[in-house]
Amino acid sequence: MRILHTMLRVGDLDRSIQFYRDVLGMKVLRRDDYPDGKFTLAFVGYQDEADGAVIELTYNWGVDRYELGSAFGHIALEVDDAAQACERVRQRGGKVTREAGPMKHGRTVIAFVEDPDGYKIEFIQKGTA
Repeated sequence: MRILHTMLRVGDLDRSIQFYRDVLGMKVLRRDDYPDGKFTLAFVGYQDEADGAVIELTYNWGVDRYELGSAFGHIALEVDDAAQACERVRQRGGKVTREAGPMKHGRTVIAFVEDPDGYKIEFIQKGTA
Protein backbone atom coordinates (compact mmCIF):
# COMPACT_ATOMS: atom_id res chain seq x y z
CA MET A 1 0.00 0.00 0.00
CA ARG A 2 0.94 3.65 -0.44
CA ILE A 3 -0.71 7.02 0.05
CA LEU A 4 -2.16 8.26 -3.25
CA HIS A 5 -3.63 11.65 -2.41
CA THR A 6 -5.24 13.91 0.16
CA MET A 7 -8.56 15.47 -0.85
CA LEU A 8 -9.51 19.05 0.03
CA ARG A 9 -12.90 20.57 -0.76
CA VAL A 10 -12.46 24.06 -2.18
CA GLY A 11 -14.85 26.95 -2.77
CA ASP A 12 -13.19 28.37 -5.90
CA LEU A 13 -11.23 25.84 -7.94
CA ASP A 14 -9.40 28.34 -10.15
CA ARG A 15 -8.29 30.35 -7.08
CA SER A 16 -7.06 27.18 -5.38
CA ILE A 17 -5.22 25.95 -8.47
CA GLN A 18 -3.56 29.37 -8.77
CA PHE A 19 -2.35 29.11 -5.16
CA TYR A 20 -0.98 25.56 -5.36
CA ARG A 21 0.55 26.16 -8.80
CA ASP A 22 1.78 29.76 -8.67
CA VAL A 23 2.45 30.22 -4.95
CA LEU A 24 3.62 26.73 -3.92
CA GLY A 25 5.05 25.70 -7.29
CA MET A 26 3.03 22.52 -7.82
CA LYS A 27 1.96 21.26 -11.23
CA VAL A 28 -1.63 20.65 -12.28
CA LEU A 29 -1.50 16.94 -13.08
CA ARG A 30 -5.07 16.53 -14.29
CA ARG A 31 -8.46 18.17 -14.11
CA ASP A 32 -11.80 16.49 -14.85
CA ASP A 33 -15.39 17.70 -14.80
CA TYR A 34 -18.18 15.34 -13.72
CA PRO A 35 -21.38 17.03 -14.98
CA ASP A 36 -23.71 14.28 -13.76
CA GLY A 37 -22.30 14.61 -10.25
CA LYS A 38 -21.89 18.39 -10.49
CA PHE A 39 -18.27 18.46 -9.35
CA THR A 40 -14.76 18.96 -10.71
CA LEU A 41 -11.56 17.29 -9.52
CA ALA A 42 -8.10 18.75 -10.01
CA PHE A 43 -4.96 16.93 -8.91
CA VAL A 44 -1.85 18.97 -8.06
CA GLY A 45 1.59 17.96 -6.91
CA TYR A 46 5.34 18.13 -7.37
CA GLN A 47 5.64 14.81 -9.18
CA ASP A 48 3.55 12.43 -11.22
CA GLU A 49 0.86 10.55 -9.30
CA ALA A 50 2.67 7.27 -10.03
CA ASP A 51 5.74 8.58 -8.19
CA GLY A 52 4.29 10.15 -5.06
CA ALA A 53 1.31 11.45 -3.13
CA VAL A 54 -0.59 14.45 -4.51
CA ILE A 55 -3.46 16.74 -3.47
CA GLU A 56 -6.95 16.32 -4.92
CA LEU A 57 -8.85 19.61 -5.03
CA THR A 58 -12.59 18.91 -5.15
CA TYR A 59 -14.98 21.62 -6.26
CA ASN A 60 -18.67 20.85 -5.77
CA TRP A 61 -20.47 23.11 -8.20
CA GLY A 62 -22.33 25.92 -6.46
CA VAL A 63 -20.62 25.47 -3.07
CA ASP A 64 -18.30 28.39 -2.39
CA ARG A 65 -17.37 27.78 1.25
CA TYR A 66 -16.80 24.97 3.75
CA GLU A 67 -16.44 24.78 7.50
CA LEU A 68 -12.96 23.36 8.08
CA GLY A 69 -13.79 21.75 11.42
CA SER A 70 -11.33 20.91 14.16
CA ALA A 71 -10.14 17.45 13.12
CA PHE A 72 -7.95 18.30 10.12
CA GLY A 73 -4.54 19.72 10.98
CA HIS A 74 -2.32 20.54 8.02
CA ILE A 75 -0.38 19.33 5.00
CA ALA A 76 3.41 19.26 5.49
CA LEU A 77 5.95 20.11 2.78
CA GLU A 78 9.71 19.70 3.07
CA VAL A 79 11.62 22.83 2.04
CA ASP A 80 15.32 23.66 1.85
CA ASP A 81 14.92 26.92 3.77
CA ALA A 82 11.69 27.72 5.62
CA ALA A 83 12.34 31.48 5.82
CA GLN A 84 13.02 31.71 2.08
CA ALA A 85 9.91 29.61 1.36
CA CYS A 86 7.81 32.03 3.43
CA GLU A 87 9.27 34.99 1.57
CA ARG A 88 8.44 33.38 -1.80
CA VAL A 89 4.86 32.76 -0.63
CA ARG A 90 4.55 36.38 0.52
CA GLN A 91 5.98 37.72 -2.78
CA ARG A 92 3.46 35.64 -4.72
CA GLY A 93 0.51 36.96 -2.73
CA GLY A 94 0.17 34.09 -0.24
CA LYS A 95 -0.50 34.35 3.48
CA VAL A 96 2.17 33.38 6.04
CA THR A 97 0.56 32.57 9.40
CA ARG A 98 3.69 31.53 11.32
CA GLU A 99 7.16 32.72 10.43
CA ALA A 100 10.03 30.25 10.18
CA GLY A 101 11.61 29.22 13.45
CA PRO A 102 12.08 26.26 15.77
CA MET A 103 8.96 24.41 16.81
CA LYS A 104 7.92 24.56 20.46
CA HIS A 105 9.77 22.02 22.56
CA GLY A 106 12.07 21.04 19.69
CA ARG A 107 14.68 22.12 17.17
CA THR A 108 12.88 21.39 13.91
CA VAL A 109 12.51 24.62 11.90
CA ILE A 110 8.93 25.05 10.72
CA ALA A 111 6.63 27.70 9.30
CA PHE A 112 2.96 27.80 8.33
CA VAL A 113 1.11 29.30 5.38
CA GLU A 114 -2.58 29.21 4.54
CA ASP A 115 -4.30 28.43 1.26
CA PRO A 116 -7.28 30.52 0.00
CA ASP A 117 -9.77 28.23 1.77
CA GLY A 118 -7.95 28.42 5.10
CA TYR A 119 -6.18 25.05 4.97
CA LYS A 120 -2.85 25.13 6.79
CA ILE A 121 0.36 24.11 5.05
CA GLU A 122 3.44 23.50 7.17
CA PHE A 123 6.94 24.00 5.83
CA ILE A 124 9.50 21.73 7.50
CA GLN A 125 13.09 22.76 6.86
CA LYS A 126 15.20 19.90 5.52
CA GLY A 127 17.86 18.63 7.90
CA THR A 128 16.41 20.17 11.08
CA ALA A 129 14.08 17.39 12.24
